[in-house]
Amino acid sequence: MKHFMQQAITAAKAAAKRGEVPVGAVLVDALTGTVLAAEGNRVEELRDPLAHAEMLVIQAALKQRGDKYLEDCDLYVTLEPCPLCASAISLARLRRVYFGAYDPKSGGTEHGPRIFEHDSCHHKPEVYGGIDESHCGALLTKFFSKKRHATEKDK
Repeated sequence: MKHFMQQAITAAKAAAKRGEVPVGAVLVDALTGTVLAAEGNRVEELRDPLAHAEMLVIQAALKQRGDKYLEDCDLYVTLEPCPLCASAISLARLRRVYFGAYDPKSGGTEHGPRIFEHDSCHHKPEVYGGIDESHCGALLTKFFSKKRHATEKDK
């Protein structure tokens, strides 16, 4: 598990270097331990508000497998999924979600709308939060601190 979260952290760091919010995700075939996709946010690069790391790895794995469900797959992501990504996780029927930092402001699984707790949620994956939380949170803190500092310099 630690190995896959480290890959997600590496993808988050690459996203930060591209000027993206540093969130990384890895989608793994739980039966074989094979990484199906690894990606960081690409919202700015693609000018696409849906290009979250989670969405990108889900789409890549679905395309690779030629199926509409990923029931035997686990997602490792550096930040608690937002409501958009939580909904996609449910629709793709992922088996488990492991995430790093909690997101009290914009999270969708443990905070905010808690997508998986609604009666209308068709599929509820197992969710484990706080995996390497301090490291994952530090990436975000550093990124936004630099961003604020740069904005203040421009004033």
